Amino acid sequence: MTARQSPSLKGAVRAPGDKSMSHRSMILGAMATGVTEVDGLLEGDDVLATARAAEAFGATVERLGEGRWRITGRGGFAAPSEVIDCGNAGTGVRLLMGAAAGYPISVTFDGDDSLRKRPMKRVTGPLADMGARLAWQGAEDRLPVTIHGGTLTAIDYVQTVASAQIKSAILLAGLNAEGVTSVTEPEKSRDHTERMLRAFGAEVGVEEQGEGWRVTLQGGQPLTGTVVSVPGDPSSAAFPLAAGLVVPGSEVTVEGVMLNPLRTGLFETWREMGADLTITNRRIAGGEEVGDVTARHSALKGVVVPESRAASMIDEYPILAATAAFAEGVTVMRGVGEMRVKESDRIALMVAGLRACGVAVEEEPEGFLVTGGSVKGGGTVHTAHDHRIAMSHLVLGLAADEPVTVDEPGMIATSFPGFEQLMRGLGADIAAAE
Repeated sequence: MTARQSPSLKGAVRAPGDKSMSHRSMILGAMATGVTEVDGLLEGDDVLATARAAEAFGATVERLGEGRWRITGRGGFAAPSEVIDCGNAGTGVRLLMGAAAGYPISVTFDGDDSLRKRPMKRVTGPLADMGARLAWQGAEDRLPVTIHGGTLTAIDYVQTVASAQIKSAILLAGLNAEGVTSVTEPEKSRDHTERMLRAFGAEVGVEEQGEGWRVTLQGGQPLTGTVVSVPGDPSSAAFPLAAGLVVPGSEVTVEGVMLNPLRTGLFETWREMGADLTITNRRIAGGEEVGDVTARHSALKGVVVPESRAASMIDEYPILAATAAFAEGVTVMRGVGEMRVKESDRIALMVAGLRACGVAVEEEPEGFLVTGGSVKGGGTVHTAHDHRIAMSHLVLGLAADEPVTVDEPGMIATSFPGFEQLMRGLGADIAAAE
C-alpha cells in the first residue's frame, strides 16, 4: 500500500472500538454467568480470535449487528476440544491464559508466526507461582504452551515494569484462586480490567503507592453478565489525528474517543510539541470518559517525552515517531524497551522505516531519538506483519515529499478494519501499491 502527499484532510470520523476493552468484554462475558451485551466491539482480527476462544471455552457468542454482540456465559470455562489459536492477538492470549488457569482444565494456546515469537513467561511465570502447571511444546517462553489449571493459590506479585497484560492475567487467575491476590505496579498501567471487573460484580481494591498502585482481588468472586459500551480506541484515533497534524491545511475530528487518563499520554505529548488539539463534547459512556478530538495542522517542535509516560502510551510511540519526523528539533523517546517485544521489535522497525524515508534517527537499547524537519519519503517500509508500523508510515507518506510504501498492509485489519477507506474519506491519497 502506498501513501502520497495529500491535499488538506477534512472531516469527522469515528474510531474503531477500543481493542483493550473489546478483548476484556469478550473474556469476562465468557467467565460470567448470564448474558453480556456489548455495543461498539472492535471487529478486528485480534478480537474475533478472542471471540472464537470464548466459544471454545463453552460460552455462546452471537453477533447481533455491526459492533453489537451477545455473550452468554456458563459461569466458568469448560475444557476446549481444540487448540486455542489466538492468531496475532498478544493481549488476547495473555489474558485468556490467566483466565483459563483458574479452572480445572487443560488447554493448549497457540498463535501465528508473529505471536509465536513473543515472550509468554512474563505471564506464565506468575501463573506457575499460583499453582498452574505448564508444558511448553517447543522453545520455553514461546507458544505453543499447554496450561493445566485449577487449585490456584493467591500471590502478591510486584512488577518491575508496569504492564496491564501481566496485571490483568494475574487478576483473572486470582478470581478463582484461594486467598487475596495482589499486583503492585511501579507506575500505573491501563486499568480497564479493574473497571470492567467491577461492572461484572467483582470487588477490586486499589491503593495508591507513589507513582504506581497496588491492586487487590479476593478469590472466589462470581461474575454476572452485564452491558458493556465500548468507546473509540485512542490508539486507533491517533492515526487520523496525526494525519491532521502533519498535512498542511487539515482539520480532522475523531468522535467518541476514550479519554481514560491512563490512555491519553500521546495527546499530552502532542500538546507539549505545540499541536492544535482540542477536545469537545466530553461525556461518560460505558464507565469511561469520552470526547470528540479535533486535530489541526500544526508547527510541531521536538520534546523529551517523560519516561514515566511510557506505560500510558506504549502502543502510540510508532505514530509519535512519525509525527516527530515533521517536528523542528529532536524528539527523545527513552524508557520504551517494551516496544521491542510487541508484535515486532517496534524500535528497530521504526528506526529502519524512518531512515528509509530520509529521517535522521538515533537508536538506543531502550529507546530512540528522531530529528525532524522536512521528510523526503520515497522508501518501501518492511513492517514484519505489524499493523502499527504499517499505519504510522502510511501517515508519514501523506505529508512526505515522495510516496511511502508499506509491504504488508493486510494485517492492519487486526486493530483497524476499514483504515484505508476511512482515511480516503478524509481526503488521504492512500491506495494499493502498483
